[in-house]
Amino acid sequence: MKTRSHPLTDRQPIIAMNTTPLSEPRFSLPFFAYLLCLSWFLFGLASLTARAGELRAGAATANITPSLGIEINGGTAPVLATHVHDELHARALVLDDGSTRLAFVLVDACLIDRAVFDAAKALIFQHTGIASNHVSISTTHTHSAGSVTGAHLSEPDPDYRAWLPRRTADAVRIAVNQLAPARVAWGSGFVPQHVFCRRVTVKPDVTYTNLLGATGDRVKMNWSSPQPEVDGDFSGPVDPEVFVLSVQHADGRPLSLLANYSLHYVGAVGPGHLSADYYGVFCERMMELLGAEKQEPTFVALMSNGTSGDINNNDFRKARPPQKPYEQIRIVAKDVAREVHRVVKTLTYRDDLKLSAVSTELEIGVRKPSPAEVERARGVVGGRERLKLRTWTEFYAREQLILAEYPDRLSLPLQVFRIGDLAVAQWPGEIFAISGLDLKQRSPVKPLFNISLANGWYGYIPPPEQHAVGSYETWRGRTSPLTTNAIPQITEGFVKLLEVLKP
Repeated sequence: MKTRSHPLTDRQPIIAMNTTPLSEPRFSLPFFAYLLCLSWFLFGLASLTARAGELRAGAATANITPSLGIEINGGTAPVLATHVHDELHARALVLDDGSTRLAFVLVDACLIDRAVFDAAKALIFQHTGIASNHVSISTTHTHSAGSVTGAHLSEPDPDYRAWLPRRTADAVRIAVNQLAPARVAWGSGFVPQHVFCRRVTVKPDVTYTNLLGATGDRVKMNWSSPQPEVDGDFSGPVDPEVFVLSVQHADGRPLSLLANYSLHYVGAVGPGHLSADYYGVFCERMMELLGAEKQEPTFVALMSNGTSGDINNNDFRKARPPQKPYEQIRIVAKDVAREVHRVVKTLTYRDDLKLSAVSTELEIGVRKPSPAEVERARGVVGGRERLKLRTWTEFYAREQLILAEYPDRLSLPLQVFRIGDLAVAQWPGEIFAISGLDLKQRSPVKPLFNISLANGWYGYIPPPEQHAVGSYETWRGRTSPLTTNAIPQITEGFVKLLEVLKP
């Protein structure tokens, strides 16, 4: 029987590469050459031991801007890129305590599935020796980047998809080349004025018809709110914390900075524009605030996305005055950067921290359509190509046909880094704020911050109580394929990993 590959489950590298583990060399050399290799190994081991206890860090960027004409991922209909407003990047930060290396990578993309991440990690291991479970790769979730993974009616660009892993790995390779004595510190602040739960409740006595023509949802998106059926309550909390991991050279010069904020994205870019959204503006602004514009090697800031699956920048209760493209992006970026800069000025740095990482694979069931639902979906699609579909009902009928080809279960990577007393949980998929807040509370290692969209995209993963009230993030499709009890399983998986890391 022929097996059909799928972006979420096809684990083969998407570009040709040599993935022979560096820890398993194969020799066919004369004896004297073997002794020479052995001496090199022992010299390297001695050097590594000599550096034990000395914290080093390196950071770098790699330009990943695609060619114009690529589909832009993030909307409900395909849009082609016609202009580059600001370049897209993969940004890497590598930490090394003399015995363990950890790598954070942030990619300016909306969605990236696991196969692409795994291909990048294979290249990183091949060239740097950093094991895949010590590498966290996540997307910023800008909605104005080239399409890497299909969602709604946008489909991946095969050439960009094949090229991206190598450039992502390049960022880590350059960061490793620049490892230097360093010291780190962390802290957090709050930027509450830019995060709003985008899921608002419907009045109990109102029958609300959603965009799919169904009437079961008790929550609606704030895209078009307020409307008479909305009672003004939010269906979940927000996480206004902005966390910062600050890295300096041994002499106190800024080396890198990893920030974390639970905001989906800002948007309102120009038509057909490629842009890193507020994430890119934030990184540039931090360089200015820290006075690192002309520094060598280049200072690198990274902005990671927290648990923001149900959070956006739209307070539907207030009418926002007309704005030019990018105006709101700059407002958000400057406010977040200002708070991060305030926090950085209060920090005390250390150079004697230990690094560690733990990870696991967790199998979660898929909500697949029944045979009858598949037949109904075929009738709605009617054999038409994706670009000829127009309505939400047609979009989601096509999603059922795609979802029917999924396996019954998917394997999700869960990963936690520890940097001294700090824990960083890397969540696959788009996670609601309440789930991230819950893990912060339950974690036996504190402080903790969450990075979402990490190491693989598995759509929105709402908690069970939010599945019960419906709305966009819960509609079955590639955007929300997992079973309704996925979050309790994932959270328990993280708690078990954190128990391993606790003092």
